[in-house]
Amino acid sequence: MKRSLMIRIGLGSITFLFLALPCLVRAGQNDTPLDAKVKAFLEKARFGWGDMNVPESDGKRLYDLVLKNNYKKALEIGTSTGHSGIWIAWALSKTGGKLITIEIDERRHREAAANFKEAGLGDYIDARLGDAHQVVLDLKGPFDFVFSDADKEWYTNYAKAVIPKLEPGGCLASHNISGRRGSFGRGYGGGNGDYYEYMMSLPEFETSMAAPGSSLAVSFKKKG
Repeated sequence: MKRSLMIRIGLGSITFLFLALPCLVRAGQNDTPLDAKVKAFLEKARFGWGDMNVPESDGKRLYDLVLKNNYKKALEIGTSTGHSGIWIAWALSKTGGKLITIEIDERRHREAAANFKEAGLGDYIDARLGDAHQVVLDLKGPFDFVFSDADKEWYTNYAKAVIPKLEPGGCLASHNISGRRGSFGRGYGGGNGDYYEYMMSLPEFETSMAAPGSSLAVSFKKKG
C-alpha cells in the first residue's frame, strides 16, 4: 500500500513539474503583429508536435543562431511538419531573409505548408517536396545557415554537398548528434558519430555541441 501511494505521489509530482515548465514563447511589449501570430500558433501547437520534429528548446536555439548572426539565406534539410522551420523563418522575418526547406514525404510536406501559413510565415519560406539527396546537390546557394534534420546516415554527404555553398561565417547545424560514434546505433542514428568526427576534422570549421544536454551540433565556417 505504501508502494502504491509513493507511485501516485511520484506521478503527481512529475505532472506538476511538467505543467510548471516555463514557456519559451511569451508575449512582449515590442511584439509586432507577426510576432504575436507566431507566438500564438506555437503556444497552441506546443504539445502537439510529433513526426520527429525538434523539441521547443532546440527550436529556440535555431531561432537564436539565425537572429544573433543576422543570417538571411537559410536551408533546411528535412522539414517534417514544420516546427523547426517556423523557428528559423520567424528569425529570418527579422533579418530580412528566407528559408528553403526540403521534405520527401508528401503528407508531412502538406502539413508543414499549412502550419507555415497558419503561423503567418508563408512569405518567408520556400517549402519544396523532393528527395534531399538530389535537391541539395541541385541548389546553387550560397547559404549562410543550413539545418540538417533528415536521414541521419546521410549527414556527412549533406555536409559535403553544402559546405562549398556555405558562406564564411555561416553555420551548419545538425540535429540528433551525440558527439560519439555510433551512440544511437544503426538505423535511427547511424552515422551520427561519423558525421561529428568528420566536421571536427575540418580545419575551416569550429564544431561543438550547441549546449549541454542538447543533441544539436553547430559548425561555424571560419572567416578568412
